[in-house]
Amino acid sequence: MSTTIDINPDAESSAAAKGKAPLIGTSTTHGGGNNKGIAIFDFLLRLGAIIAAFCAAATMVTSDETLPFFTQFFQFEAGYDDLPAFQFFVITMAIIGGYLVLSLPFSVVAIIRPHAVGPRLLLLILDIVALTLNTAAAAAAAAIVYLAHNGNQSSNWLAICVQFGDFCQKVSGAVVASFVSVVVFMLLVVISGLALRKQN
Repeated sequence: MSTTIDINPDAESSAAAKGKAPLIGTSTTHGGGNNKGIAIFDFLLRLGAIIAAFCAAATMVTSDETLPFFTQFFQFEAGYDDLPAFQFFVITMAIIGGYLVLSLPFSVVAIIRPHAVGPRLLLLILDIVALTLNTAAAAAAAAIVYLAHNGNQSSNWLAICVQFGDFCQKVSGAVVASFVSVVVFMLLVVISGLALRKQN
């Protein structure tokens, strides 16, 4: 008398597949979903930073003001090109805006391929460099704007915002926009670091 036990290979393979499927599905789908969401947020932040950077540069460039109550031969004029700090500000913000535009394709690649390390690492390094430049330009311009509003009696710097109100208003707005882009770059660096950590 013999006893035979039938083993269904299909059932065994399906059971093995059932045991492994949730583990594989959870690791790839969940991580990919998180990284893709981070990449989309990164792209949106870059669009906001582009607007802030170009608005800061454009506002500073158009901040010239001439006092109207002098003759055409003798006039007082205030412009961004009179101060090297403001010239540095305009050039830097234009470079940063251009970099942000060029970084958009890499951000799109990070959305399409959320597990790709190369584009994310490149963006992280370049974002840190851009953050440094942006902070330097914003801080230099902010120091001049402070002197324009308040002056400095020790060094005989007069507050010119009483006379050049429109000029001071525009340069102040440009500085605020530049600090907005600084905050956005800080967020970009943080989320890039988080995305790289999730991939390890």
